[in-house]
Amino acid sequence: MKTIDELLAEGVSGKRVFVRADLNVPLAGTTITDDGRIRAVQPTIAKLAAAGARVIVASHLGRPKGAPDPAFSLAPAAARLGELLGQDVAFATDTVGASAKETVAALTDGQVAVIENLRFNAGETAKDDAERGAFADQLAELADVYVGDGFGAVHRKHASVFDLPARLPHAAGYLIATEIAVLKQLTDEVKRPYVVILGGAKVSDKLAVIDQLLGKADRILIGGGMAYTFLYAKGYEVGISLLQKDQVDVVKEYMERAAKNGVELVLPVDILASTDFPDLKGKTPADFVTVDADKIPADKEGLDIGPKTRELYATKIADAETVFWNGPVGVFEHPDYAGGTSAIARALLNCDGFTVVGGGDSAAAVRTLGFDENAFGHISTGGGASLEYLEGKTLPGIAALEV
Repeated sequence: MKTIDELLAEGVSGKRVFVRADLNVPLAGTTITDDGRIRAVQPTIAKLAAAGARVIVASHLGRPKGAPDPAFSLAPAAARLGELLGQDVAFATDTVGASAKETVAALTDGQVAVIENLRFNAGETAKDDAERGAFADQLAELADVYVGDGFGAVHRKHASVFDLPARLPHAAGYLIATEIAVLKQLTDEVKRPYVVILGGAKVSDKLAVIDQLLGKADRILIGGGMAYTFLYAKGYEVGISLLQKDQVDVVKEYMERAAKNGVELVLPVDILASTDFPDLKGKTPADFVTVDADKIPADKEGLDIGPKTRELYATKIADAETVFWNGPVGVFEHPDYAGGTSAIARALLNCDGFTVVGGGDSAAAVRTLGFDENAFGHISTGGGASLEYLEGKTLPGIAALEV
């Protein structure tokens, strides 16, 4: 895989360099609530611009249905990128139409432009190779060189991720190089004890990675909505908590394998539960209870790990040499149920090992709850991509850069 430093050594001055970034940031209207992904790709864009490239930045945002939708415009991201770069960033109001062509043609050496949301064109995400390839052909006309740096999208076989690199000289940006180096430390170069914390809503989203980690991790700590399927599999009642009954047999088999392989699979010992979430108006303290994990009331829903579990998990993390955390362990967006996720973040900060926050909601939680992201070993920009790498899958966007 060619690195961006090798590309820069060859010279990019005057060349149109297409940077596939991941600017898929959360928005409240037109206000960006977390600019972490924009800041993550800034070094690549800044270095290219400083070298005299004419930089064309492209990304998706959200899930528009293959047609323009103002709610998913990249205009706010383009504005924020300009602030971070300290220079004006042009914005094209389409992807491969008149605005994109005119905007790119107007660039001079060292200037940067962002084109509109790639998913406004159905060809970006098409399952049909020909349709996807046709869109990639149009994108290729805008540029001379391709730089892949949108790690959060490399597990997608999309036109700008998979097909476009085949049509242009290509290299990996700094972010992708960093992400891959980190993931190798979680798979091929692991220092032990290796502790994995998995949270999030659905156990089905994590089964494949648990399957792989049962042969690699020393401890797996389970939290979030997915924990209740594990607790149910142990014979516990879970009230009205999230539960995937169709996964119970698989979960039982994984618990048996963990015991056989000497992997410590740790489940919550107490739970913070409530009724009628998220409608909490008029609730009294009696509606918020901390109960043992095997005593969740029939009318209540588990929404966070309890204080005993927070202490237990902190002790399981304390001596780790490698830690990977993917998924909040409670409904961190609500202050009453953020305590468990905060406790996990603090435990990582108190650990002397290499700590990796695995993107997605985990990264958002770290920032939302006010933690210094620089205090962690690495915060990934791609939760889904990280998980698929750990599952042993081939990531299309990485494979395309390796050709």
